[in-house]
Amino acid sequence: MQGLTTLDFQILHAIQRIFSCSVLDFLMPKITTLGNGGILWILLAILLLILPKTRKNGIQLGGGCVGCGLIGNLFLKNVIARNRPCWIEDHTMLIAMPTDFSFPSGHTMVSFAAATVLWHWNRKVGIAAYLLAAVIAFSRLYLFVHFPSDVFAGAVIGILIGIAAIKGTDWMQKKFQKQKKLNH
Repeated sequence: MQGLTTLDFQILHAIQRIFSCSVLDFLMPKITTLGNGGILWILLAILLLILPKTRKNGIQLGGGCVGCGLIGNLFLKNVIARNRPCWIEDHTMLIAMPTDFSFPSGHTMVSFAAATVLWHWNRKVGIAAYLLAAVIAFSRLYLFVHFPSDVFAGAVIGILIGIAAIKGTDWMQKKFQKQKKLNH
């Protein structure tokens, strides 16, 4: 784990060296707020739920958000209990110091889960969502609140949770349709 943390810090320092500027200092805190609590994705799920044509996609998106909250934020973060880079090294913070553990990145996880569901629904919307997810993930590195391995794991776990939300919804829909046929 020590070797990974060393590599993580080398990447974080390179990001600071290469990208640090007043424009990104202004933009990155705003971009990162898009992932706060998964609220952007939750609001989108609610919107999709309201429209009958996209209700199934809203269920998938909502399921992905819930899965990320339970698996990533409540379980993995507390079991792994990895310190954040900003807790280990002194760094000028552009956002409030996070109080929860670092691994995996919740912002990244929920954003990639949402992008996966949206990609499944509509490729163009999915591409835009993946791009936004990547920018949100980068913001977590730029702001020095996550290690690159936290962000990478968050993306992978998020994609897997997104796939599970899609498959789980499809499975439940088939099961309900089968039950409905049996009752008639």
